[in-house]
Amino acid sequence: MKTMNLMKRSADERGQTELGWLHGRHTFSFGEYYDPNNMGFRSLRVINDDVIEPGGGFGTHPHRDMEIFTYVIEGELEHKDSLGNGRVIQAGDLQYMSAGSGVRHSEFNPSADRQTHLLQIWIQPQQPGGAPRYAELKLGSAAKSDALTPLFAGQHRADAEFYFGKLAAGKSLTIPVKASSGVWIHVISGKLTINGAILGSGDGAGIEDVTELKTNATQDAEFLAFVLA
Repeated sequence: MKTMNLMKRSADERGQTELGWLHGRHTFSFGEYYDPNNMGFRSLRVINDDVIEPGGGFGTHPHRDMEIFTYVIEGELEHKDSLGNGRVIQAGDLQYMSAGSGVRHSEFNPSADRQTHLLQIWIQPQQPGGAPRYAELKLGSAAKSDALTPLFAGQHRADAEFYFGKLAAGKSLTIPVKASSGVWIHVISGKLTINGAILGSGDGAGIEDVTELKTNATQDAEFLAFVLA
């Protein structure tokens, strides 16, 4: 029997971007932060933990051939894109955009006095091209307590399954894993233990050589789980 292989990526080890209006933390190489030992995990390419100051944001810019997920933790995010979507995404909402053959969009904090805290995740699709797609999910109302909530099942183009986990202190759950798949866990808040490893807010871990993965919460916790081929 194979022994679980767990690689922890601590929050304080992540790369940093400081632009005044943006305070970014990068689990994997991104932009001017380059670390050849942390280029991604399987098809997972980006986990950016960003705080945007009031009025700050990313002007219109292009993407293609990437599955992009944005989860607003605090505040709100104004999104506009070349597909005609214009939304203000609230805390607890998850946005999905498949860039496909090409899309342009902008993202701003519309507040005059509150920061926006968000996670943005990029995952490489199985095949390039295709028409861009857009969807939203209100995790604040959809997420079940002490359970995994599947995210955009059957909609995205990645060979992967995504879950939002919500656990009360003292509770545990098991993440199903397909044979030969790997799992990446990112802790949004609280504290988890996995096979003896302790993961706190902002921590991540890549896990290989498992067919199921048990997580335990030592504090009330919210996290994302990516099961990747």
